[in-house]
Amino acid sequence: PQWRGPNRDGVWKETGLIEKFPAPQLKSLWRAPISAGYSGPTVAGGRVFVMDRVDMPKQVERVLALDEKTGNEIWTHSYDCVYSGVGYVAGPRASVSIDDGRAFSLGTMGHLFALDAAKGTVLWQRDLLKEYKIRMPIWGIAASPLVTGDLVIVQIGGEGAACLVAFDKRTGAEKWRALDDDASYSAPILIKQAGKPVLVCWTGHNVVGLNPADGKIYWRVPFEISRMVISIATPVLEKNRLFVSSFYDGSMMLKLSTDETAAETLWQRRGPDEKLTESLHSIISTPYLQGDYVYGVDSYGELRCLNAVTGERIWESKDAVPRQRWATIHMVRNGDKIWMFNERGELIISRLSPKGYEEISRAKLIDPTTEQLRRGDGVCWSHPAYANKSVFARSDKELVCASLAAE
Repeated sequence: PQWRGPNRDGVWKETGLIEKFPAPQLKSLWRAPISAGYSGPTVAGGRVFVMDRVDMPKQVERVLALDEKTGNEIWTHSYDCVYSGVGYVAGPRASVSIDDGRAFSLGTMGHLFALDAAKGTVLWQRDLLKEYKIRMPIWGIAASPLVTGDLVIVQIGGEGAACLVAFDKRTGAEKWRALDDDASYSAPILIKQAGKPVLVCWTGHNVVGLNPADGKIYWRVPFEISRMVISIATPVLEKNRLFVSSFYDGSMMLKLSTDETAAETLWQRRGPDEKLTESLHSIISTPYLQGDYVYGVDSYGELRCLNAVTGERIWESKDAVPRQRWATIHMVRNGDKIWMFNERGELIISRLSPKGYEEISRAKLIDPTTEQLRRGDGVCWSHPAYANKSVFARSDKELVCASLAAE
């Protein structure tokens, strides 16, 4: 129902799935035409939600709801949206968040909508660029809205102390604002620390823990940037360790106190450049933690395992995705397996352990396209959705659904 699943942790708990793919090409249940965009699909209430952009005859962003079983369009909400001062204009970045019959969408230029998830009618809307004088990131607004309790929280980098803003999810009224940081592209998450809910956000300059109810800052740990804000991957948590990783500036592991809402740096490592990397220099791929190990994708597609306590590299594999600058794999854990969707549009069933990368099965799901990145025959950079024993993935031309159910 939202970015990276119900808990934003990339964990998929369904059973009854295939062990291996039956053929080199996955057979689709349906394919639906859409336009370009980076927004990954979400699934809830029998509907698949996704955003795209159309630039002819005029520039508009769209929120689409399709029937989960057939791919038929249920509704489309379209609004004028001229991209200004934003690089990579393929389309919206953020995934739609579904909560209590509402669909919350956040566009590249800061258009925030609360829509009726069943009908597509507008419940309320905010033009955040105009209202909050956003210091627009070079690649636009990208972090998916987080819904918690009665609030919907967005990272926008507004003027003054409005990097994060919380709105009443029913009315759209502002409830609080916090931080004078520039916005990053990293989606905030909600964790439990010392028995309290804590909103964790990796901004353009810091990793911050806040009270989600009022925006009060519990703790803040600086993440120094050498060239530009390029915080994209979502922070990941394992017990009391919190990990972030960036393309130019490497990785940082925080240790979260279990007795109070406090945090400190456990280690931070950065290589001399984007090719001579230390630890992990991730770009779009969100890593994951398991026990005392970190698994993630480095700057040119190298799949790595790190010691979570020290940041030292345990192993590296170049088999999961071809070597390219910014090469991407989206990883989701299901039981003892990791399902990978790489930028070639391939789905991989694997196991990751301190011993290495074990590829169980691989199949093509969707063809890359070039609007997201004009390199070769393009890329598939959008995170897929896994729901009801199916996978949903998008390109710049289509949204595809394939069954992953065991026979």
